[in-house]
Amino acid sequence: MKYRRVGASGLKVSEIGLGSWLTYGTAAEQKAADACIQTAFECGINFFDTANAYNRGEGEKAMGAALKPYERSSYVLSTKVYFPMGQGPNDRGLSRKHIKEQCEASLKRLGVDYIDIYFCHRYDDQTPVEETLRALDDLQAEGRILYAAVSEWSAAQIADAVGIGTSLRLRPLISNQPIYNMFERYIEREVMPVSMAAGLGQIVFSPLAQGILTGKYKPNQQLPSDSRAANRAVNHVINSYLQEDVLLCVEELGQVAERLGIQLSQLALAWVLRQPGVSSALIGASHPQQIEENVKAVDIALQQDTLDEIDRILQKVAGFAPLR
Repeated sequence: MKYRRVGASGLKVSEIGLGSWLTYGTAAEQKAADACIQTAFECGINFFDTANAYNRGEGEKAMGAALKPYERSSYVLSTKVYFPMGQGPNDRGLSRKHIKEQCEASLKRLGVDYIDIYFCHRYDDQTPVEETLRALDDLQAEGRILYAAVSEWSAAQIADAVGIGTSLRLRPLISNQPIYNMFERYIEREVMPVSMAAGLGQIVFSPLAQGILTGKYKPNQQLPSDSRAANRAVNHVINSYLQEDVLLCVEELGQVAERLGIQLSQLALAWVLRQPGVSSALIGASHPQQIEENVKAVDIALQQDTLDEIDRILQKVAGFAPLR
């Protein structure tokens, strides 16, 4: 395994991290979570990500239970706050009240004394940014969280928050967690440059485009019965990728991977990790073998001619525009 600093902070995380969105506490059994986290540790992964909103806290409970046998100092744990956790008007967002209450609730569900990275899961236009930043800074002062971060914030929102935090002399944000994969590249235009200038590293989710970039889905073929896309409870997040032009491109990308002697998933992860502004790529796994395969991507360095070929293939997808 290889490790990178999260932005300008001194915190180091594995280039491949393990997330729990749509897996632990939802589609996977606790035994599967335990087995995957054990394999992750054996492979050198030290970064584990979840959120309070994942199945209304069940994702945190499953992650916490699976991490319980391991020394707390041996791993980096992140969770998030923003989405509704109740029916009340203050049971959502980034107000001081909601942040404070949900941090305490997350700590209990996870069974830990502190959270390494606490993400604002989305931007809250109903709460002053100063209120949010001061609440996060107070949690850091109390030792409840070690670092604060954001998720899916725009470049302008990040720049505004960094400016306010600097003027108030608050502890800096260290990361943004956006979606990023071969078909979702919007962060390359503004978010990544602004973040790098401000000292935020990208901890990206969905680097395999919800499994599309594993090659398991074929054009004009029935969905595999054991796949995420076939699970009606979660397949809404993958439907946008199940288009013929996307799947045809995936077939071509698979041929590129085959020529390189690697798996398509490894190609996709190496492509994400080529970016110096990316601190870690979060994978989801319900089987240990998936982790063992994916971690090999950290040793793959893609040459420029391969990157150019990937761009040529991706241009065949409707609406795609090269960003370089």
